Amino acid sequence: MKIGTVNLGERPVMLAPMEDVTDPSFRLICREMGARMVYTEFVSAEALVRDIPSTVRKLIINDAERPVAIQIYGRDVEAMVGAAKIVESVNPDVIDINFGCPVKKVAGKGAGAGMLRNVPLMLEITRKVVEAVSVPVTAKTRLGWDANSKIICQLGLQLQDCGIKALTVHGRTRSQMYTGEADWTLIGELKANPDMEIPVIGNGDITTAQGAVDAFDRYGVDGVMVGRGAIGAPWVFRDIAAAVEGREGIATPSSERFSILRRQIRESIARTDEYRGILHIRRHLAASPLFKGLPDFRQTRIRMLRAETEQELHEIFDEIAEKYFQ
Repeated sequence: MKIGTVNLGERPVMLAPMEDVTDPSFRLICREMGARMVYTEFVSAEALVRDIPSTVRKLIINDAERPVAIQIYGRDVEAMVGAAKIVESVNPDVIDINFGCPVKKVAGKGAGAGMLRNVPLMLEITRKVVEAVSVPVTAKTRLGWDANSKIICQLGLQLQDCGIKALTVHGRTRSQMYTGEADWTLIGELKANPDMEIPVIGNGDITTAQGAVDAFDRYGVDGVMVGRGAIGAPWVFRDIAAAVEGREGIATPSSERFSILRRQIRESIARTDEYRGILHIRRHLAASPLFKGLPDFRQTRIRMLRAETEQELHEIFDEIAEKYFQ
């Protein structure tokens, strides 16, 4: 599968863009684990053109994580074009446009998935961004705004006509947010349309190696994107890579999983400071399957998610490892 000149190989699995999740450290770990391409947290076009420091910092990428895509969002044509040019200056492999974020503070203001209610503006923004930069431009969106407006099969062709090099579709409507099960049926339909010539990447509920294999086999997608299934479990890419390549997978031992989480803690703190670094990493710890199903774990979990120092977290990890994983 190629996005412009970026060759991702056969059946690539990618790390989805996630706010407060896909920081540089996590992206690099996921690449090391087998993700073929990674995406930054999404970047506000308005904030970027206003040179807001916290937004500008999201553009920091390093060669070790390539290929990497920087994702931008907004509802103003001029701001989106300006932001795309700024992003191009830091030399990402791909610029992705976010037409899929469902959260109220984004979609409610007409950006992200809010664009699904203003398709003409969505298409204008896409055309203008494609024309403004030489980097390959892609887009990510949803099936539609709600159950009565699942427009993706038509919309995908319209976005293709705007010049994007690949399209990622999350198998839910905006109204669904992240509830219920992702519906890949229309993703498969779009991919099967002979007029759809660019790669179609499927997204939604891919949390296991078998789930990724099924997505490729049943729906014919060119690529698969993993989002929430990677939070607290970047080793999922190692499992998926083995499965989609037809290799026998080797389960990541618990000791290595602890090491990966410890590395995330250490690098999160190094990127900011101990207080903010630990706040950031709590989302990964809360979601990690490493701690799912452990008996009588509630109080330990509470302590882990309330820990305020790196040393305290390491001590809790040591306690968990000794009690549950010997």
